[in-house]
Amino acid sequence: MRRGLELAERGRGHTAPNPIVGAVIVRGGRIVGEGWHRALGESHAEVEALARAGAAARGATLYVTLEPCVHWGRTPPCVDALLAAGIARCVVAQRDPDPRVNGRGLRKLRAEGVGVELGLLADEAEAQLAAYRQVHATGRPRITWKVASSLDGRIADARGRSRWITGLEARADGHRLRAASDAIVVGAGTARADDPRLTARDGRGASESSRRAQPLRVVVDSRLSLPKTLRVFSPPLARGTVAACTAAAPVARERALAARGVTVWRLPAARLRVSLSALAERLAREGRHEVLLEGGGTLGAAFVRAGLVQRIVLYSAPFVLGGGLSWCDGLALPLEHASRGRVVSASLVGDDARIVVEMGDE
Repeated sequence: MRRGLELAERGRGHTAPNPIVGAVIVRGGRIVGEGWHRALGESHAEVEALARAGAAARGATLYVTLEPCVHWGRTPPCVDALLAAGIARCVVAQRDPDPRVNGRGLRKLRAEGVGVELGLLADEAEAQLAAYRQVHATGRPRITWKVASSLDGRIADARGRSRWITGLEARADGHRLRAASDAIVVGAGTARADDPRLTARDGRGASESSRRAQPLRVVVDSRLSLPKTLRVFSPPLARGTVAACTAAAPVARERALAARGVTVWRLPAARLRVSLSALAERLAREGRHEVLLEGGGTLGAAFVRAGLVQRIVLYSAPFVLGGGLSWCDGLALPLEHASRGRVVSASLVGDDARIVVEMGDE
């Protein structure tokens, strides 16, 4: 099962809205086939493992990180393929929360005489699919706020300069976070000030064209006031970019962006700005389960205030600026009402500290 979890990670960033899954087939104490869900529309992990095992799958044991599907989607049901191949035993880490499955796959296997065991390495498997499980439980994605700041919490100096606060290693790690995400969200202020590409690149600086899939780029621009010349609105990035606005945004601006290939989402407003709850729900409906928030302090603080941030990844550089822009600009919560969480990891990335906090724990 640990091998299955390792294999599943190879699909991260490529399978949305499907979950990442790994599968290993064992017969006579040795692995005869293994697979993972590589990309949306391609074979599921179980089918890929069966193809590699061939005739050796008959009478074998399948270890799989998620309950096999029992419904038709872009591909046929995995349960039918397992039965046809003669799998004798199926060890499953976790039940699939998708209502189209959610125990039906396990029941069908048992009804056909396959030995089924559930719960091996369940905690690890559930952590791996935290975003997928959250969408099915709440209708909202898991949102991670990525922050790069000085030791005293500044994301830009007093002159507004932010390149570069953290070192090369931390920035490369940030790109790995992007690559593992289904969508990246920024606010209009960040888009205007930094003109980012919002693409995932590897540690060697390889361009976005070298990656098989890219996260959806989402710019929150309530009035569609940003210039059309920004890189995310220009070829070739425009067709993977969404501008989220309210009904008050001018129709002419929407048409101009649409002509470039940008998708415009008109969402409900909250205090004349895009409702962040509505945005989160729209992202979930679009199959974007793992969302990376890279907005500045204002947008990030608004997401925290709305209770929409589940995780913070903070890269802290070992220097002090004193003045400049805070990464929690405008939050101003009293101590007794602080947005609390728990540190789940702390490590060094080059010369910078990387701290991961899961939010919501009292």
